[in-house]
Amino acid sequence: MMGLLAVGVVAFGAALLTLFSGFGLGTLLLPVFAVFLPLELAVAGTAVVHLANNLFKVGLVGRHADRSVVVAFGIPAAIAALAGAWLLAGMTELPVLGSYVLGPIRAEVSLTKLVIGVSIIVFALFDLVPSLRDLEVDRRWLSLGGALSGFFGGISGHQGALRSMFLVRCGLDRDAFVGTGVLAAVLVDFSRLAVYGASFFGRHVDTLGAGGERVAWLVAVATGAAFAGSFAGSRLLRKVTLGFVQNLVGLSIIVLGLALAAGWI
Repeated sequence: MMGLLAVGVVAFGAALLTLFSGFGLGTLLLPVFAVFLPLELAVAGTAVVHLANNLFKVGLVGRHADRSVVVAFGIPAAIAALAGAWLLAGMTELPVLGSYVLGPIRAEVSLTKLVIGVSIIVFALFDLVPSLRDLEVDRRWLSLGGALSGFFGGISGHQGALRSMFLVRCGLDRDAFVGTGVLAAVLVDFSRLAVYGASFFGRHVDTLGAGGERVAWLVAVATGAAFAGSFAGSRLLRKVTLGFVQNLVGLSIIVLGLALAAGWI
């Protein structure tokens, strides 16, 4: 019971931090979920919250989306998300790459942990480093950008940085930019969750018995608390990025990414 409470409190707090840190919900939640859940379920649980949050946003700004950009960017993104999610599912079936002991820690390094840990670090840097955060790509590469964004979204859920990089040169006003991005994100989330649902949730519930029930509760509590934090924050507080909070949270995310890649989590 205390474990479920801890997961709920941490997930709720991480969702609130999106208002002050400049990081997206998925970027913050994935390393937090990875502490409490099997890694593939951490990715899937984050996707559930991300989808729920974006469906809420679609109701607010979806009507402003540029349909031609959604088709040119979002369709390749959704298709590539299937490939990325399938690749993640395949990686989870591979044996551990190696293990070692560091003091009281017995670490196991898997390809899944290595890939997602590195992804967490790289995409955290995209939000922290101005030269990366301000990158822009010409519109002629829009479909390629959708495919790249969707592919990495399928693997680790990190799609926002690449999505913004390609959409910012499409000549969209603020509302159209947000609405188009949200619709594209929803397409990616539906695609990857179809694969995650078939590959991860069923596998854990079927093979872990009572443990599978505990995993299901952890996913449910974590996703519910995170969505509640995101929803409450968006209603009660004004979003503002605080530099010191952004740097502190960014450093924490990078440390968690390193710990995951090294097999400590």
